[in-house]
Amino acid sequence: MTFNKRNTPELVMGVRNLAALNACKENTDAVYFSINRFSLRSRAQGISAEKLADFVDEIHNKGIKGYLAVNSVIYPDDIEELEKLLECAACTNVDAVIAWDPATIVQAAEKDLKIHISTQANVSNQKTAEFYRSLGASRVVLARELSLEQIKEIKKDTRIEIETFVHGAMCQAISGRCYLSAYMLGRSGNCGDCTQPCRWEWTLHSDNGAIVDLKGKYLISAKDLCMIEHIPELIEAGIDAFKVEGRLRNPGYTATVAKCYRQAIDSFNKGTYDMKMALTLKERMALEYNRGFSTGFYFGHPGPDSLAYAHDMNASPIKRQAVGIITNFYPKISAAAVKLLEKGLEIGDNIIIEGNTTYVEQEVTSIVHEGESVSRVDRGCEIGLEVKDTVRRNDRVFKIQR
Repeated sequence: MTFNKRNTPELVMGVRNLAALNACKENTDAVYFSINRFSLRSRAQGISAEKLADFVDEIHNKGIKGYLAVNSVIYPDDIEELEKLLECAACTNVDAVIAWDPATIVQAAEKDLKIHISTQANVSNQKTAEFYRSLGASRVVLARELSLEQIKEIKKDTRIEIETFVHGAMCQAISGRCYLSAYMLGRSGNCGDCTQPCRWEWTLHSDNGAIVDLKGKYLISAKDLCMIEHIPELIEAGIDAFKVEGRLRNPGYTATVAKCYRQAIDSFNKGTYDMKMALTLKERMALEYNRGFSTGFYFGHPGPDSLAYAHDMNASPIKRQAVGIITNFYPKISAAAVKLLEKGLEIGDNIIIEGNTTYVEQEVTSIVHEGESVSRVDRGCEIGLEVKDTVRRNDRVFKIQR
């Protein structure tokens, strides 16, 4: 394989809170995030408008860029609150606002905020890209329904930066414009409240009333995008930024995916990238939460192989099982009090302790119950647990099952 070094693309990771930010800080160039309003991930509530400035400071202190997603539909009643949010964003020196609704674009431009056009805008050609540049945008996140050849054409004929998704969940609808959740449950995906009906198990009914037995298949659940095997082609295409979806996924996922794509990008630039390494990285990412992998639309329209028929939400062989909650932390002895609400624990279990600012992976090495050291304990008990790092009250404890 011949390697022609291009400008290194910016790696942009999605994060939901400080724990996720800390998980990827060593391997990413930028992060994108949102508050609990005006984004397509309203359930990512680890950052409030009141704490936005502090979060942006944390990002900049780590030497990376921060992009605020304000990419939901804006309704008449939202205008005043949107104004306040963008005013707040301008005061924090956020590096860009990710937007597509013209109301957001216009107000962001009025406040001299840098603007990246969200994939929700479905930018699919160079004329549209240039249109958004004329409005003041500096980057467009292209539609996920484009092929690599189409992306090359757009890059060749436009003066705006282009960003494309390289990893993460894929939506059945064009650029995420889905109304299925809104129609079925009154929760709009276009306002960040998708219930993901496409990930459900569905039943087929024929015209005569017969029911087709699908044996637990998930008919319209798309596999995750994974382009780790095609980093050379993406860089050669001149793409300016690689985006990873996953603001609702756990910090362990964020850490692993960022590390793998950083290694792949850096290896390409050093001339050491090869398919053996790419497949090793892909296998490592397959251990984190995923729905199986495909290349999406990059090399043509996806076929049946791009659907995750056999899996509901997670194809990884490693599962997380809720165990309990941290009720106190004792830093002098590196121990935590844990209430076991769902499952018991025993010495040797692998656990994750996770919260808005916490992410700790470790083995259970010591359990104290009612003043005695024990090897195992059942659900419903309150225990003392030795921990290897700082944890906080209300952090959740999960057992890792392989």
